[in-house]
Amino acid sequence: MKVPNTIAYLGPEGTFSQVAAIKHFGKSSEFQSCSTIEDVFALVESEQARYGIVPIENSTEGTVNNAQDCLLENKVLISGEIIVAIEHHLLIAKSTEIDALKTIASHKQSLAQCRTWLSKNYPSVELVECSSNAEAARMAATSTGTAAIAGELAATVYNLLPASKGIQDQKHNSTRFLVLSQENTNPCGRDKTSIIAYAENKPGALFRILEPFENLKISLTKIETRPAKIEAWEYVFFIDFEGHMSDKVVQKLFARLNGCAAEIKILGSYPAAAFQK
Repeated sequence: MKVPNTIAYLGPEGTFSQVAAIKHFGKSSEFQSCSTIEDVFALVESEQARYGIVPIENSTEGTVNNAQDCLLENKVLISGEIIVAIEHHLLIAKSTEIDALKTIASHKQSLAQCRTWLSKNYPSVELVECSSNAEAARMAATSTGTAAIAGELAATVYNLLPASKGIQDQKHNSTRFLVLSQENTNPCGRDKTSIIAYAENKPGALFRILEPFENLKISLTKIETRPAKIEAWEYVFFIDFEGHMSDKVVQKLFARLNGCAAEIKILGSYPAAAFQK
């Protein structure tokens, strides 16, 4: 079966996930909007889309937990990453009076990234969580008295005006997105590898997992724990490190990890994105 040359992303149209998809693949690619992160994973796993774009972490608010859970549960690979600078705007329809706002809508992460600004400027306006900031923009376009927190693409798509620009609390705010696929990526010389380590429920389990990295001088770029969702109080470690799975030193690492972890799931090797400042 030939896999459609489609890129699935967390929609609707106008999200930062779409911005990431365009940045990585170009405007002329064939995109498919999905209503949930789970739907993006499902399309890639079932080979109804060749690639998927999902947010995995924000520099201000941290990890997107359901994306991590999907990496645990789905059979997909990470074949790339994209860093997008996040600039939030307060968007309104042309017919909306800014002094008569009743609600401000956005994704919960976007609301959190602007909480100080919102508290200072609109302390009495109701905040409404949406499935995405683009969905909030769609609400603002059709509901008088509603503003949306979203980006420039959403403003263009839904014909909204920026009442205030750059309202995020941290000006260096960025989100890291993953490129999902069923394809391994060849080494490029600036590679990163992601794995999930299922730790044994014994004292010193984390130390035994980390020791081979130290012995082989492999640099970790991230380590985070999540519930394993197998049994209560069991955890897994999401680990990102420098190098490609085809590197000899990484092959040695995997051999050693097999002796000190209950299980290792290799999520993929891919070119490391340059962080924006």
